Amino acid sequence: MRPTVRAALGALALILAVPASAAADESVVGGKPARPSQSPWAVALTSHQRFGNQRSGQFCGGVLVGHATVVTAAHCLGREVLGLPWQEVRDLRVVVGRNNLTGKGGHEVKVAKVWVNPRYNSWTNEGDMAVITLEKRVPNRPIRIAGPDDDAYLPGRAATVYGWGDMTGDGSYASRLRSARVNVLRDSVCARAYPGSADGMYKAASMLCAGEPKGGRDACQGDSGGPLVVHGRLVGLVSWGTGCGRPGSPGVYTRASALLPAILEHGAG
Repeated sequence: MRPTVRAALGALALILAVPASAAADESVVGGKPARPSQSPWAVALTSHQRFGNQRSGQFCGGVLVGHATVVTAAHCLGREVLGLPWQEVRDLRVVVGRNNLTGKGGHEVKVAKVWVNPRYNSWTNEGDMAVITLEKRVPNRPIRIAGPDDDAYLPGRAATVYGWGDMTGDGSYASRLRSARVNVLRDSVCARAYPGSADGMYKAASMLCAGEPKGGRDACQGDSGGPLVVHGRLVGLVSWGTGCGRPGSPGVYTRASALLPAILEHGAG
């Protein structure tokens, strides 16, 4: 996650990070270990070429929305994260069903096609979405996307964010998938927090904001592209924000309903 100005720093931290201890996995920016059986749609984007062998080369998250379709953040596939065009990453993979990134379970699936939103604006962070088509179908259960009128988007809804990213904001990355509980916030709260700066600008039509007034629970670097879920439905993708778990700086997510046209046009089902 987090502001694009920190994306390159987050990628560098991923390369340099040592494997996280099992004890550290038990507490992540106010989070806890996630149950694999309850989150089969949470996937990892990986490249050993760019990020080494630790933690399967994970650098971002993603969400399985079809048996061969994954959605993630557009900035995950940009130069600031990868250090080169994504087309030049020869071993780009989507890891499905591997809760522990230091293990060998699940499937490492090659990528057949990538669509990165050409309207993604790295200044405002608007349109931060991409669709990945897998080379083969996987058996894992996809998640359902909440439609535009779904009450899952209502302020006050309890939501859960998932990822393998930075657990403390200082480069301590998780090896096991974890989750954190946050609340969907009012658009007015998010607009006040992000009226427009180098970090980004909150756009209610295509973004969603979630967190806690006092901070402490949030996504962080390495979680970008991962899911925000309400009552088993996808409502957002980890996109950006200021810092990790700071009071008054909630996490901003790509609104999941904004993904639907792109998935219909570019997804594989």
